[in-house]
Amino acid sequence: MSTLGAILLAGGRATRVDGAAKPLFDLGGRSLLARAVDAATAAGADPILVAGPLLDETLPVRWLREDPPFTGPAAAVVAALAGLPEDTPGWLLLLAADLARPDLAVARLTADLPLLPDDTEGLCLADASSRPQWLTGVYRTAALRRAAASVPDAGRNAPVRALLDDLAIAVVAAPAAATADVDTWEDLERARHALEEDS
Repeated sequence: MSTLGAILLAGGRATRVDGAAKPLFDLGGRSLLARAVDAATAAGADPILVAGPLLDETLPVRWLREDPPFTGPAAAVVAALAGLPEDTPGWLLLLAADLARPDLAVARLTADLPLLPDDTEGLCLADASSRPQWLTGVYRTAALRRAAASVPDAGRNAPVRALLDDLAIAVVAAPAAATADVDTWEDLERARHALEEDS
C-alpha cells in the first residue's frame, strides 16, 4: 500500500486570467493539472483527488467539489478529506493545480519527508521571499483530518492557513522554480520560457 496520497486544488475563480480554466493551461505539451497529477503519480501517490470541476476525464484521479463551489481552498481540502477512504495513506501531498513545476516541488517534498522528526505534522516549501507556500506541501493525514474537524463552518471562505495554523509544520527553502505558480498570463509566458530554457 502507498504511504502517500494527494489532494490537488483546482477550483478557484482565476480572476487574474479572466476566469479561464487555469489548470488546463498548456505547459510543455501537458496541462498544469496533468503535470501535477504526473508529479504525484511519479512519487507513488495513491489515491489522487482533485478538488474542482471535472476538467479532464482522462486523468486517473477522483473528482470532488466543495459545497458550495468557490468557497475557498480550506473548504476544498475539508471536502477532499471527507471523500478519502479510511485507509488513506499516512501522508498527503497538498498541491495547487497551477504550479508551473510540480515535479520539482514534489521531488523536494518527498526527499525531505524521511528527515522529519516524528512530531512534525507537515512540511511545506517557502518561496523566494521565505513565505510558506501551504499549497506546496505534504501533511500527515491524521493531522489534516483533525484540523478539518475543528475548523469553523467546514472551512468555507477561510484561507488554507486557517486549516493548518495549529499544525507543527516545517518550512524549508526551495528554488523559486519549485514554488512558482501561474496566476497571470505573464506568469504563463514566464513558465513557458523557463521550461524551454531547461529543455
